[in-house]
Amino acid sequence: MSPGMWSQLGQTARVWPGRNWPLGAAWTPESTNFAVYAPNATEMWLCLFDEAGAETRYKLTEQSLGIWHGALPDIAPGSRYGYRADGPWDPDNGLLFNVHKLLLDPYGLATSGTIRSEPALFGYCWDDPSQMDISDSAPVTARSVVVDPSFDWEDDAPMRRRWRDTVIYELHVKGFTRLHDRVPEELRGTYAGLATPAVVDYLRDLGVTAVELLPVHQFFSEPSLLERGLVNYWGYNSIGYFAPDASYSSSGDRGGQVREFKEMVKALHRGGIEVILDVVYNHTAEAGPLGPTLSFRGLDDRGFYKRVPHHDGHFDSTYWDVTGCGNTVDTWNDLALRMILDSLRYWVTEMHVDGFRFDLMSALTRTGTAVDFHCALLIAIGQDPVLRHVKLIAEPWDVSMDGYLVGRMPPPWVEWNDQYRDTIRDFWRGHSDGVRTVATRLAGSSDLYADDGRSAYNSVNFITAHDGFTLRDLVSYDHKHNEANGEGNRDGTDSNRSWNHGVEGETDDPEILALRRRQAANLMVTLCLSNGVPMITAGDERGRTQRGNNNAYCQDNEISWVDWRADDAWLDLYEVTKAALRLRREHPALRQRHWFAGSPTIVGGPKDLAWLHPTGREMTEADWRDTALQAVGTFMSGAPLREPGPRGEQVVDRSFLIWSNASAEDLQVTLPENDWVQTGEVVLSTDPALPDGTHVKAGQELLVGSRTVVVIRAT
Repeated sequence: MSPGMWSQLGQTARVWPGRNWPLGAAWTPESTNFAVYAPNATEMWLCLFDEAGAETRYKLTEQSLGIWHGALPDIAPGSRYGYRADGPWDPDNGLLFNVHKLLLDPYGLATSGTIRSEPALFGYCWDDPSQMDISDSAPVTARSVVVDPSFDWEDDAPMRRRWRDTVIYELHVKGFTRLHDRVPEELRGTYAGLATPAVVDYLRDLGVTAVELLPVHQFFSEPSLLERGLVNYWGYNSIGYFAPDASYSSSGDRGGQVREFKEMVKALHRGGIEVILDVVYNHTAEAGPLGPTLSFRGLDDRGFYKRVPHHDGHFDSTYWDVTGCGNTVDTWNDLALRMILDSLRYWVTEMHVDGFRFDLMSALTRTGTAVDFHCALLIAIGQDPVLRHVKLIAEPWDVSMDGYLVGRMPPPWVEWNDQYRDTIRDFWRGHSDGVRTVATRLAGSSDLYADDGRSAYNSVNFITAHDGFTLRDLVSYDHKHNEANGEGNRDGTDSNRSWNHGVEGETDDPEILALRRRQAANLMVTLCLSNGVPMITAGDERGRTQRGNNNAYCQDNEISWVDWRADDAWLDLYEVTKAALRLRREHPALRQRHWFAGSPTIVGGPKDLAWLHPTGREMTEADWRDTALQAVGTFMSGAPLREPGPRGEQVVDRSFLIWSNASAEDLQVTLPENDWVQTGEVVLSTDPALPDGTHVKAGQELLVGSRTVVVIRAT
C-alpha cells in the first residue's frame, strides 16, 4: 500500500485532537491520548492491531512543538499499537523516515511480541543502504501496548535505607529462579518467581538488603545473535525505557507484565529488600547506522543519536560511539534528556523502585564529545526532587580512554569500584606488591573518595559481577573458555586476575578443591567486611560456575542460570557469607560512616583504626614499602565509635581484629599488648586450625594458616 493510500485511509477515521502531553499512550475509560515526538516528520499514523493481527491506521493531524498527538475513544487496555512516520529519506542528513516501518512508542508502558531478523526489519535495502526498503516491517517486529496503570500499593513506601546499611545482590530475573525447585514451575524465570517466599526468604536469610536486577527495560536480541541461534541474555540492548521486559512475565504481554513487576517490588519490599534497576540509557537496540529500525531511528534519528562533530558547522551523519554497541544516546538533545528523566521518574513513582545502576555512565556525561560533570543530565538528576533521593550507582567508564571516571563522579552518585576488585583479587592470588594499596581498599578507598567530602560508601565494592568470571571460576580457571559464544573465544577479557590453583577447570583433587573453597571464602569475607557497599553476584555464595565462560551475555541456559541443587553447591561458602554479613549487620564498628582517622575517638582511647604487622607492632613506613609482605592485621575500635547515635548519644560496640594472610606459608602472628582489649574470640575463620569460638588474649602468638582470614571479636 502506498503512503498516499495510507493517508486516505487515515483521513476517514475519527481521531480527537487530544493533547501533546504526556508522551506515550495515556489511557482513561473515556479515551486514550497518544503523543509521539517526531519533529521532522511530515505525517504520522497511529496503527492499532486487533486480535487477528489486522492493522487499522489513524492519521494524526495535530502537531505542536514537534509532538504528534490525538485521542481515540473506547480503546481497551491491552490494545496493541505502533506508529508509522513519513518524511524525508536523507541518510546523509540523519533523516531516515520510512512509512513502511512500524515503530514502537518510545514511551510505551508495555511491549507485545518480539523481532525477527529479516530484511523488512531494516529501513534500508541490504544491497544498497542509501536506498529505502519498502517492505512492511509489521510482520517481523513488536507492538506497544495500552496499559491501565492502576494498582493497589497498599502501604508500600520507599525504605531509603542508608548506604552503610546496604548489601547489594546482583541478579538476573530469569536466571535466578529458572532452575529453582521451590518456585512453582509456571513462575520460574519470571518477576512473579522473584516474589515467591522461597526467594524472598533466601535473600533475607543471607543478609541481602537490595537486589540489583540486570536490565528489565524491554530489550531485543541483536539480529547478528539471532542469526547464530543465540540471544542477548543479559539484556543490555534496551529499546523500551518505560516497559518491563515481557519475556520475564508469567502474565502474558498485554500489560500483565506491568502488574506482575509491581507485585514483585511489593513483595520484595515487604521482605525488607530494596529494588535497584540496571539501566541502559547510553545506547539502544537500534545499533549502528546499519542496524534495524525499531523506534527512535524512524522518529528522530538525527536528534536522538550522537554524531561525529564536524568542525565547519556542517552535519556529519557518522554516529559517534563510545558504548561499543553502534550508537550513543545524545543527552544534550532536549527530548532524549527528557525521555531519560521521565523514564527514571516513572520507575520510581509508578513502579516503586529504589534506585538505579547506570550502565556505561561516562557515555551519558558528555557535552558534545567531552566528559562534563556539569552536563545537563547530571545537573537535572541532582536537582530533581524525586531522583536525587534514590540510590544512584554509576558504572564510571565507557569504551573510550577518557571515559574512565572511577573516583570522580559527583554526589549523590556512588560508583562501581573496579580498583577494589582488582586489588583484592591480586592480593588473594599472591600478586600484590605488599599491602599498602590493599589496606587503602579495605578501609574504603580514601584515595578516590575522601578529598571532596564523599564517604567510603561512595564505593560499591565487588569481587565479581555479571560480566567476568563467577567467584568459583575465579579460583578455578587461569583462562577464559568462551567457545560456546560462537566467536572463537575472542570475546571477553583476558585480564581476569584469576588463579586455577594448579588445574584448569573442574577437578576431583581434594587438596585443590579445599584450597579453592578457602580462597573463595577469603574473597567473600574480605568483601563483606571492607568499608564501603558490598555487592555480591547471585550464586557466588553457593559456588555457581559458568564453566570458565567470562562473557556469558548470550547464554540463556544452564551456563548462566543459578543451579539450586545441593550436590554441586559450595554450601560451606554460603554459611561463611551469611556469617560475614551477619557480623556486618550486627556491628556498626564494621560499617562506620566516617573515614577512619588513625587516631583515638576519645582522650586516652585506642585508635579507631590500626594496621598491624604480623609481629604485633603497628605498621611502619618501611613495612608499607615491603613488597614481599602478604599479610596484614586490621584493628577497628568500637569503644566508642566516632559517629554518634540517632539522638546524639555515644555509640559503643565491640572491637575487631582481622588477620588476612595471603601468603603460601603459615604465619606466626602476635596479638599486640595494649591497654584496651585483653581478650577475644574467633567469630569467623577460613583457617580450620582456628575455628569459631577459639579464645585468644593480648600478647598471645597465633599460627594463622596460609591463605586464610581470621576475624577476632573483643570480649
